[in-house]
Amino acid sequence: SIQKCHLMIPENNKTHHTEEISTEKLIVRRGQPFTITLSFSAPVHNYLQQMKKTFLIVQTGPHSSEPDEIQVEFPISSLGDQKQWSAAVEEQDPNFWTLCVNTPATAPIGQYTLLLRASKSPQFLGSFTLLFNPWCRDDEVFLANEVQRQEYILNQDGIIYQGTENAILAQPWDFSQFEENMVDICFILLALGEHFQREKDPALRKNPVHVCRAVAAMLNCNEFRNLTEYDPGQHYNGTPPSNWLGSSPILQQWIASKFQPVHYGRCWVFAAVLCSVLRCLGIPTRVVTGFTWAHNTKSSLSVDEYYDEDGTLLTQDKSARVWTFHVWNECWMARTDLLPEYSGWQALDATCQEKGKGLSFCGPAPVHAIKEGDTQVDYDVCYFFAAINAKCHVWIHKADDTLKPAFGGTKYTGNNISTKGVGSERCEDITQNYKYPEGSRQEKRVLDKAYRNMKELETTSSSSSTQFIFIPTAQEEPVNLFIQLQSSSSLQLGQDITLSIQVFNHSDIEKATHLVVGIQALHYNGVPIAQVWKEEFHFNLQSNSVNNLQVSVPYTWFGKELGENHLLRLTAVLKDEDSSYVYLAQEEISICESPVTIEFPENIVQYEPSIAKISLQNPLMEPLEQCVIAVAGRGLIHRQRNYRLGSVQAKSTQELQIPFTPTRAGPRRLTARLTCLQLQNLKSYRTTTIAAA
Repeated sequence: SIQKCHLMIPENNKTHHTEEISTEKLIVRRGQPFTITLSFSAPVHNYLQQMKKTFLIVQTGPHSSEPDEIQVEFPISSLGDQKQWSAAVEEQDPNFWTLCVNTPATAPIGQYTLLLRASKSPQFLGSFTLLFNPWCRDDEVFLANEVQRQEYILNQDGIIYQGTENAILAQPWDFSQFEENMVDICFILLALGEHFQREKDPALRKNPVHVCRAVAAMLNCNEFRNLTEYDPGQHYNGTPPSNWLGSSPILQQWIASKFQPVHYGRCWVFAAVLCSVLRCLGIPTRVVTGFTWAHNTKSSLSVDEYYDEDGTLLTQDKSARVWTFHVWNECWMARTDLLPEYSGWQALDATCQEKGKGLSFCGPAPVHAIKEGDTQVDYDVCYFFAAINAKCHVWIHKADDTLKPAFGGTKYTGNNISTKGVGSERCEDITQNYKYPEGSRQEKRVLDKAYRNMKELETTSSSSSTQFIFIPTAQEEPVNLFIQLQSSSSLQLGQDITLSIQVFNHSDIEKATHLVVGIQALHYNGVPIAQVWKEEFHFNLQSNSVNNLQVSVPYTWFGKELGENHLLRLTAVLKDEDSSYVYLAQEEISICESPVTIEFPENIVQYEPSIAKISLQNPLMEPLEQCVIAVAGRGLIHRQRNYRLGSVQAKSTQELQIPFTPTRAGPRRLTARLTCLQLQNLKSYRTTTIAAA
């Protein structure tokens, strides 16, 4: 009988790139052998004869006889088989055997028990967790580039892009996929997702597509959901989405509350948590942001925006609207269920879309299929295609309740699709992965193909809930008048807005015109917060001439109305008094600069106390009231700390000393988030390198 089984956890976890997850539990990746040592209570002299009678058993769950559990029994031999569950004796003497255990690259991921069966009933050896393996050529998630594996599996410091397409804002996020208990939480999340999807066969877990769909379903789209979507104005009993600094506190809170939904999430929170879970399970994953995103179009290539005659954005359609930005995920895998060209990056969106059967997530959809307009491909390619290819038509809702098209207001969606660069903190533009250049011959070919595909789907499947609708522009745009609106695309905190408006009259006759210029504070998903400023102008425009207007709007007029994403929409509505044609120009601007800076000393050594300096500079002409700075840094400080500063006087600077003792070497990031009465969600971050002790 076995006296002791040594699972050789430090050695195995190091070779399987899981030492950051645990040094106490055996966590291995499929398709790669691991080593264990068996010590016998009495010497085994007839080694070959004993080996033939000895088997290893791996099983999931405590009772392998249950139908929804896996059990595999395999012999111990002198030569293992790397393609299937097998074990080979590497070293032996009468008192111990060293075994090399092989797991197939197609084995279901999960938490396994390892047993040994000789003559008597099976004897428990230990437990291990099996993950996907991007280092294994035979695994469906194999990623050939080591630098990409380091980024998309092992890197815990993320950047999520927000802001506007002309002023992209980098926001820090701590994926913390290897923090304490995270791997156990991820498997609980997966199991509940499978329960909701009514997919209980554990063999399905060998398929990364199944795992992605089960986890995405759990985040936001069912009654067991991990996170509740945030509704503006409902901050009670919860954390505003922009206050989260990482995934671990969200998942830990969900577990501690016995699976009660965590309040609150938004698209970037769903994508960040999904990225953490999938990286932890071994699927290469990244977070992607697209700017000017048509949400809930129900696969229509046309989406409408409505304004009143003063240029105030209205919310006629509560569900379908153009978002300033949207955040989703990409996962890397071979799509064995599809043609080979659809392998590679797959788009996966945990934010709920309205589908024919209610709310649901989208994907995984091959990014190549989205680019090529192959809208019939699984899963949900048509939704992604519509969101980044729809044209936005602008309508003016007149006082008499009629709608009039606004010329010049057409917006194109799917711009500046961005993700964090590999091994760096730079922003990488990956728009070319999703679409061909605007106006190119290839783009026209893809759009034509998408229309044809969807027309066929409509005719062959009358019950289909997905319909592609394209509404061409009904009216030729008159070119007599033209309006141009210019402003800085990003502002510093406290900075006034300077607007430049040019109105052109290309006709041969004088025009009587009415111009309304306005500014609205906006949520990132196109929901207006408040009209913050408006001014009207009446003037006659000479033939073939241009009128230039310069307007300055003080910060004090709009600063208090900014939402959590600090977005403003500028509009100019020009009405031709003679023809009653309406022209519209619009721009979006955001406040990008945080008033918080972080400084580190030059040399920081692991386990040696050190001090970081955080400075808050108030650029406003009024005090910042009730200031709180939250500080977090995995490997630098234990858990998030909150520092209450009270009031910071106008045009003054306040400094904080942050004592810390780094527990981990290498690059480490410190993040600071400022909240106060006047402002929400202003984050700064800084990375430093910790020397090993």
